[in-house]
Amino acid sequence: MGDVADNVAAVAVCRRRRRIVHVYLRLHLRHGWRPTTACARPCKRESQLTGCPSSSQVMAMNGGRLKEEFAGRVAIIGRPNVGKSALFNRLAGRNIAIVHDQPGITRDRLAAPCTRGARSFLIWDTGGIGGAGETELTPQVRAAADAAMRESDVILFTVDAQAGFGPVDQELATMLRKSRRPVVLVINKVDDPKHESLEADFARLNFADTVLISAVHGRGISMLLETIERLLPEAAAGEQPGDDERALEKPLALAIIGRPNAGKSSLINSVFHDQRTIVNDIPGTTRDAVDIAYERDGEKFLLIDTAGMRARSKHSTSVEVFSVMRAERTIRRADLCVLVIDVTSGVTSQDKKIAGLIQEARKPSVVILNKWDLVKPPRGAKTAIQTLVADTRERLFFLDYAPILITSAATGENVMQLFQTISEIRRSSAVRIGTGLLNR
Repeated sequence: MGDVADNVAAVAVCRRRRRIVHVYLRLHLRHGWRPTTACARPCKRESQLTGCPSSSQVMAMNGGRLKEEFAGRVAIIGRPNVGKSALFNRLAGRNIAIVHDQPGITRDRLAAPCTRGARSFLIWDTGGIGGAGETELTPQVRAAADAAMRESDVILFTVDAQAGFGPVDQELATMLRKSRRPVVLVINKVDDPKHESLEADFARLNFADTVLISAVHGRGISMLLETIERLLPEAAAGEQPGDDERALEKPLALAIIGRPNAGKSSLINSVFHDQRTIVNDIPGTTRDAVDIAYERDGEKFLLIDTAGMRARSKHSTSVEVFSVMRAERTIRRADLCVLVIDVTSGVTSQDKKIAGLIQEARKPSVVILNKWDLVKPPRGAKTAIQTLVADTRERLFFLDYAPILITSAATGENVMQLFQTISEIRRSSAVRIGTGLLNR
């Protein structure tokens, strides 16, 4: 009996300890996390999380007017595989862009705040110019890089010290001089002091500011930050940090997820009426999770474009594995998930798996049946819509709380109804349910 009593007492002690830990987490740590429901108001915090930019910050990421948080915009430019994404992650202080030995990994323009120095600024990662990658995407990748150069205040011209000087570097240097922007020649991959002599290969470029760094090991980053801060625009006279509480509110983060070629990037471009993200028939065009700010009727949103998620058994490269991992992480950090389904192929088993991830993360969601223009009948459209919705409900029975919206990103049909649906979700989730109704 003594052994049994001791075992029972030990179990009771363990349960009490777990309860104490749970109460501590609930009371003391819950305000450090973002709300999991679309309606919840962000809690005021003593300091903002680095992974959750404020609405004014994300508006600046999207090319909008800069607030006091940022002293300017800095674009990282260079040919493929010189370490632009590694430098981007180093300056951002976290792994955002995918870093891989394969050239041409980065395609869309990525944005993140850099708060490591005395002056905070916005950094843009761009795709490699004039190098490897799918030839069909080269013009679109180049256009995204050109847009970053036009809108930036400082350009970081990144080269590979170990690969040496090449003709593409010379062409980029000529192009950057025409931009009339301050240019910093960043000689990357100087991993050891004995590599510093490689700087002589790039002396012919004759840029006024040259910094030797190792983005992987962090060498020379402090000197690079000092150079950037010196070249950033001076603050306007009398400019003081504002105390607008609304500017500190977090925008509603919308994760746009789905299978490859479901029309996720096309949906975002249709919302903006602009080619904000790269769209192509090549599966897996989007690789990184791209945060794009959007404001509508005074409400701020953060649209997160993600890579298409295929079954794990069909992942062809390690790059695709990393892309899917970032897409799954986006589901967890989003406030609301938008599941985009290709209506031409219907709800597949992979769509069910993605919907299961949404349910597992306990996120509010909207299901979009995209490419309606390809299956829309000339007559009886209303009946066809009812059939599609019923079939989707039957297949996604575990996601019965999610509204279903039939759209066409190519033509823009019903696209803007997405935000009306989101508003309805926020209003519905704000309704207080009484105890009596719950007990019935």
